[in-house]
Formats: sequence, structure tokens, C-alpha cells
Amino acid sequence: MRNLPIALTCGEPAGIGVELAHKAWQSLRHELSFFWIGDPRHLDQYLPFKTISKPLDARDVMPEALPVLEHRFETKVTFGCPDVANSQGVINVIEKAVDLIRDKQASSLCTLPIHKQALKDGADFQYPGHTEFLAFLAGVDHVVMMLSGPNLKVVPATIHIPLRDVPDALNTVELEKTISIVRKALIEKFSISDPRIAVAGLNPHAGESGKFGQEELTVIMPVIQKLQAKHWRVTGPNSADTLFYKAAREKYDVAIAMYHDQALIPIKTLDFDAGVNVTLGLPFVRTSPDHGTALDIAGKGIANPTSTIEALQLAARLSSQE
Repeated sequence: MRNLPIALTCGEPAGIGVELAHKAWQSLRHELSFFWIGDPRHLDQYLPFKTISKPLDARDVMPEALPVLEHRFETKVTFGCPDVANSQGVINVIEKAVDLIRDKQASSLCTLPIHKQALKDGADFQYPGHTEFLAFLAGVDHVVMMLSGPNLKVVPATIHIPLRDVPDALNTVELEKTISIVRKALIEKFSISDPRIAVAGLNPHAGESGKFGQEELTVIMPVIQKLQAKHWRVTGPNSADTLFYKAAREKYDVAIAMYHDQALIPIKTLDFDAGVNVTLGLPFVRTSPDHGTALDIAGKGIANPTSTIEALQLAARLSSQE
């Protein structure tokens, strides 16, 4: 897989995705190969680009222009204003990228941000986000969203659900699956031979022996004890309010958080520009910049491409090991 180009999906065409693709090409054109899947009409102000007939052509085109595998959308784009007429096209591009990876025409997938409400309104998109949709396309029942940055790797055990639903969603079976997938990926993809995994509690002070909640006693601790019996380096449940300061982070390779914001607030505070979203548990490598469509600045030429560049570089590194 190491000689194949990366598939970069366009995401929401009215967002900053096209600008990020162009800036990433400028930065990486002599380092690695990727191709952008989308409508060339959406790239009119971002030059140079060149359409290709097949993914492998990206390797020859990359040094001179952004390689574009054309997928026509219903309409042109007005930056900052998602058009629901283009929603099905966004979904189809993701599906096309996955098919190309399955056909061994692309090494891995890097996805630019989607606008979930536009997809729901325009194409009845039934998935909370990319992660769940890719799990469906891949035919797997459990995937893990890991946010990786220079200062922290963190995983939310539950992802895109209301906060009030988190306690009921946590269970020993799913939590053990999540930790197992993370550990396997750290060993096989990140070359960490004996990963140190810190597990956060759900409640204040990690429940304080049941005073502030029972989830630590009934769900989290039994899983930790089971994995410790296998001689895995798993600790916790740790109080989340002291898990992310510098000295604490030096004691683990990844933190398992119990819900979305418990994981994303620390990584976006520490590594906002350089954080990368990695989906673990898929039969292929998928990365993404750790931010949204930024409709408010779309088309203004001021989007920061660092996270996209990091996501493409990480996709290249991880897929080279397959």
C-alpha cells in the first residue's frame, strides 16, 4: 500500500475544504502523493490543479498540480453557504474513496470536514458523522475515534450522543472493545510495544468510591481489572480534571475518555492546529483534520492547513506499514 496515493475527499464544498486541499498540496507536493475527489468547478480560484483518469496518475501529477479525480456535483458553490443540492454528492465522494481503497487504487483515506446538517437536510443522512458512516461502509460494528496530536492521544469511549445518554451507553463489553482496539493500533500502527493506557472516570473525582456515581464501580473498574489481569498497562479510573496536565500526560501513551467533550476539550486546547482524527478498527487507514467546515471563513484564504497536512502525513505513515 505504500506506493499508492491517498484519497482526499472534498467534504462540504462550501467550507474551507478546497482551500485546505490546495494548501496541503503546496506543502506536500514533493513529499507524498494524494488526489482530491470532488468537482473541479469548486476549485476555480485555487490553481493549479489537473484532472486525472485514475488514482495512480496522481504520482506523476503531484509535483506540478493538485491531482483531481472528478466527481460532478449538482451545483457550483457559494462559499459559506452549503447547498443541500450538493449533499448527495458529498456522500457519494466518500463512498467512491472507500471503493478505491478496496480496489487497491488508493492507500488510505483522508476526509475533509462535512456539514452534517446539510447532509441530513439534503440527503437524509442517518449517521452522526464520518466515523459511524465509515463503519457502515466497512461493515464493522465497532470503531474508535482517536484524536492524536504532538502532546496528547485521546479516545472518547462514546462519541456523538447527547451527554444525558452517556451513562446508559457505557457498558463493560463496549469499553473493553474500545481499549482493545486502541491497544492493538498503538502496537501495530504507532510502534508502541507495550502501550500505557489511562482510563478516565465518568463522574467528578472518578466517582469518589460511589459517592458521586456508580459507573466507575460497575463499568469502568471491572474492565480495567480484567485487562490488568492480562498484564496490560491500563490504569484508572482516573479523575478527568487531573488527567491532562503535563506531568500526568507523561505517564501514559493514550487516555480513554468517557464522552466526546471530555476527550476533545483537552486535545483542542493543547493541539488545536495540529490535532488529527484517526478512525481505529476499520480495515483501512482513515484520518481527518480535527476541526469543522469553518463556514465563516470559507473562501477568504485564511484557513490554517496544519491539521490537514498532519492528517495526510499520518495517513501516509500508517498505510506504509500495511
